[in-house]
Amino acid sequence: MSLIEIKVPDIGDFAEVTVIELMVKVGDTIKAEQSLITVESDKASMEIPSSHAGVVKEIKVALGDKVKEGSLVLLLEAADGAVQATAPAPAAAPAAAAPAAATPAAVAAPAPVSAAPAPAAAEPAHNPSAAAIGLPHASPSVRKFARELGVPLAEVKGSGLKGRITDLDIRSFTRSVMSGATQTAAAAQAKPVGSNDGAGLGLIPWPQVDFTKFGPVERKDRSRIKKISAANLHRNWVMIPHVTNHDDCDITDLEAFRVATNKENEKAGIKVTMLAFLIKACVAALKKFPEFNASIDGDQLVLKQYYHIGFAADTPNGLMVPVIKDADKKGIFQISQEMSELAKKARDGKLSPAEMSGAGFTISSLGGIGGRYFTPIINAPEVAILGVCKSTIEPIWDGKAFQPRLMLPLSLSWDHRVIDGAGAARFNVYLGQILGDFRRVLL
Repeated sequence: MSLIEIKVPDIGDFAEVTVIELMVKVGDTIKAEQSLITVESDKASMEIPSSHAGVVKEIKVALGDKVKEGSLVLLLEAADGAVQATAPAPAAAPAAAAPAAATPAAVAAPAPVSAAPAPAAAEPAHNPSAAAIGLPHASPSVRKFARELGVPLAEVKGSGLKGRITDLDIRSFTRSVMSGATQTAAAAQAKPVGSNDGAGLGLIPWPQVDFTKFGPVERKDRSRIKKISAANLHRNWVMIPHVTNHDDCDITDLEAFRVATNKENEKAGIKVTMLAFLIKACVAALKKFPEFNASIDGDQLVLKQYYHIGFAADTPNGLMVPVIKDADKKGIFQISQEMSELAKKARDGKLSPAEMSGAGFTISSLGGIGGRYFTPIINAPEVAILGVCKSTIEPIWDGKAFQPRLMLPLSLSWDHRVIDGAGAARFNVYLGQILGDFRRVLL
């Protein structure tokens, strides 16, 4: 028997992450690729797997520890000659998932709908004057979430281990403030308690309902990914002034070209999707309208010189958004192949944080399902997202007669702090022109 050091694998662009869960204990017999610990950054939580099978002899990390690539997690007693398994990339949960999307002929990914928050659990009465002294016990992602919502962490009562503040505590506190049941210390100093001055936005409390009175029910816990996605979608919808432009574009010739291309390359096993063409078309549009490939950073606008395009992938555990890096430097075949590989990794839960980060623009589609238009939610810190629905044959007037044309519905959501209506309309029109005659990408 020999002792094997199990270390943190490649975790993408994160310098350090925090250990938030220990999933094994000393003496446990584990399998190769079994999850050992859960770590969390301000962008994602992920489970670190074991590269070997064996018995846990010593755990080298504790809750709250900071770890990075190469950090020692535990010592494992494995049988002599044990073959190292290929450790999969940590199964990550995206923190800023955008609404889903596929394209007419692409991988379908349903756009998530911002779900109404669950009824808040009963909480102890809030006392602003009793704010904790010192640094509240919370992970970096929870601190970031609280900052973005303007929640004073010192006034939040943690429900986690040893009073640890969770994202659910932040949401419950926010709901309580918005309903008027709670006041922050700042609000209490500014206005007398009980004044209906908008501190709670004038909202009535969330209804507390005993659903079992009306019939049988079933309760089901949401997955980690869906909970993280819900928090980010809620933040993005509340904090970004969304506007959505709807338009249709003629993809008759492009779809014919796509079908012919697939037929020509059928023996080579290459399959081109409409989403690959959309990605290239969006790159061309982003180059012409650079404010759509930007992010707000304080009082500055960061205009990106790279073209990383996110696309939504539907998985059994929830929505994930892989990113095609440097899409401007890749051809349609390479983009199609990368999308297929990334979508499979997403479904298998093996996407790394690096494969879900860095997007400057996202495409979200309901193409494989149906529908006409929808309002995709922008994936912060991006400032725009393209929604695509199912294409349909429609009679289009050509000046002499109605002709059957394949029309693709587009829904472009944009951040009104950065983009105005005229710019959004021009973007959609230009994108439609490219999809109508793909030779324009060469101009």
